[in-house]
Amino acid sequence: MDAEQFRHYADAVIDEERVFLPKQDREATLQAVVDEAVGLGPIEQLLRDPSVTEIAVNGPDSVFVEREGRMQRAGVTFADDTHVMHVIDRVLSPLGRRVDVASPMVDARLVDGSRVNAIIPPLAIDGPCLTVRRFPERPLRADDLVRNGTLDDALRCLLQSAVEDRENVLVTGGTGSGKTTTLAVLASFVSPHERLITIEDAAELRIELPHVVRLESRPPSLQSTGMITIRDLVRNALRMRPDRIVIGEVRGHEAMDMLAAMTTGHEGSISTIHASSPEDALRRLQLLAAIGDGEIAYEAIVDQVASAIDLIVHQVRLADGRRRIGSVASVQRGARRTPEVSELARWIPGSDHYELRGAA
Repeated sequence: MDAEQFRHYADAVIDEERVFLPKQDREATLQAVVDEAVGLGPIEQLLRDPSVTEIAVNGPDSVFVEREGRMQRAGVTFADDTHVMHVIDRVLSPLGRRVDVASPMVDARLVDGSRVNAIIPPLAIDGPCLTVRRFPERPLRADDLVRNGTLDDALRCLLQSAVEDRENVLVTGGTGSGKTTTLAVLASFVSPHERLITIEDAAELRIELPHVVRLESRPPSLQSTGMITIRDLVRNALRMRPDRIVIGEVRGHEAMDMLAAMTTGHEGSISTIHASSPEDALRRLQLLAAIGDGEIAYEAIVDQVASAIDLIVHQVRLADGRRRIGSVASVQRGARRTPEVSELARWIPGSDHYELRGAA
């Protein structure tokens, strides 16, 4: 039974019971019943609000939302921990994912592409927590990022040229800094004649190109079998005749395979990585690659990074919640075959403009 059918059923029950409610109260009651029965309970009304970009359930009585980059109380609550767990299970069940004492944290996504993370006791001390990061109904485009101040026209041209010239780009920044949005915009600069393969833990990228293949990793089953990692997908993507590979986020052993792809005929690939600066991003990438393949000398991995990465786009989140590209840097192989970062553009604090340094 879908939401509309259940609504008609609940409406009929109210009539049969001869319960009188003012029209406004009746509508509110019907909506609450439908949300609880076939939706996601108290947060369903938040998901209908286009101004809400993030929902954070810290426990039954602690629900926050993000609007215009600022967190605030949501004004809704759950009955208890069991109620929160019921909503978490409703999110995960259609995806074949689970969360329990043996596996107390999980990443997933909603039908609309919203990113979901759940973590429960014993890891979450005060009760089950649910975080939902939402995305606009229409994917943001380069023009949108210029309008909202994430970048300016000059920087847009620089980045578009880099993508069209098939430079390998790494988007860096902290959590919630807008890396995924910028990644999708960069990918939109790819020629529509190219075959692009995206690889993610939870598929959320929406790239408006005609030839896009979306791949998503899979956690182990209840029997601890069938797990498909990002690394597995990267290796498989190389057999799918990709023109470019887009990895939603590099965070593990797949780093070495991504570097190999970038230097063996799949130039123009794009990915993101958590880091506080372009230099930190390179160091983290080197470490992840070394962990992923312990048989290769660290010096060789450093050389591979210097050869593979061409451009780093560093994203920042300002105190008022706005996201902005803080700097763009090129990566060159230095005299000792180590990567050297050279800044091409830097945002001028307090303005909407960038200082370009030697960029073509």
